[in-house]
Amino acid sequence: MSLLLTFIFLIIAGLVAGLLSSIAGLASLASYPALLLVGLPPVLANVTNTTALIFSGIGSTVSSLKELHGHWKKVIIFTILASCGSVAGSLLLLIAPASSFEKIVPFFIFTAGVLLLLSSRKKIGAPANSQLTKSFWVNLISWVGVFLIGGYTGYFGAAGGVIFLAILSLITDDSFAVINAIKNVIAFASNLIATLIFIFKTRIDWLMVIPLGFGLLIGGYLGPIIVRHVNIHLLRALIALAAFGLAGYLFVTAYF
Repeated sequence: MSLLLTFIFLIIAGLVAGLLSSIAGLASLASYPALLLVGLPPVLANVTNTTALIFSGIGSTVSSLKELHGHWKKVIIFTILASCGSVAGSLLLLIAPASSFEKIVPFFIFTAGVLLLLSSRKKIGAPANSQLTKSFWVNLISWVGVFLIGGYTGYFGAAGGVIFLAILSLITDDSFAVINAIKNVIAFASNLIATLIFIFKTRIDWLMVIPLGFGLLIGGYLGPIIVRHVNIHLLRALIALAAFGLAGYLFVTAYF
C-alpha cells in the first residue's frame, strides 16, 4: 500500500474510531486493527493508537462544552481520580502482566453492558434528609469506583469507555449526553498521560499518528453532536450490544 493510500485509509479509520470513541468509548475496535493492517507490529500499534486517540479527546471535549457547562467540578474530580487510577494500573501492569487478568475482563465488559441497559436517566430523587445523610458515603463509594475503573483502563483497557459510561450512569443523575461528555474528558486525560509516559519510555510512529489523529479529531467532534440528536434509549441499547459482542470475542480468545 502506497503512503497516500495508507494515509487515506487511516483518516477514514480514524473518523470511524473517533465516532465510536466519542459515542460509545469503543475507538480501538477500529483504530488499533487499522494500524495492524498497515503493517505496524502490535506493541507499536498499541502505543501509536493511544497517542492518536488524544485527538479524539480534543474534538469530543470541544464539541461537548454545551453538555459540560455547569458540571466542571464533577468532571475535574472524576478525571483526577480516573487518571490516578490509570497511573496505578499502568504500574501494576509492570508487576503482573495483563494476560493474568484476561479471563475476568469479558465478565466486566458484559456487566457494563447489562448496567447500561438497566440504568435509567429518569431517577426518582430521594428525600432531602436522606440525601444529606448518604451523600458522603455515596460520594466516597462513587470516587473509589471511578478510581478502580481508571486502574482497569491503565492495566488492561478494553472497553474502558463503556465501563465508565456504566458506572457514571449509576452514580450520577445526569443525562446520557452529559455522562458521555464526562467520559470523553476522562478518556482524553488518560490517553494524554499514557502518551507522555510513552514519549520517554518507548517509540511512537508519529507518521501514522498524523492521518489517524486527523480522522479521530473529526470523528471525536461529530460524536457528541450525534448523541445530542439521536434516540438515547436506542443508542444505549446499541452500545450495550457492542459491549456484549466484545465480551463474547474476548471470552472466546481467553478460554479457547
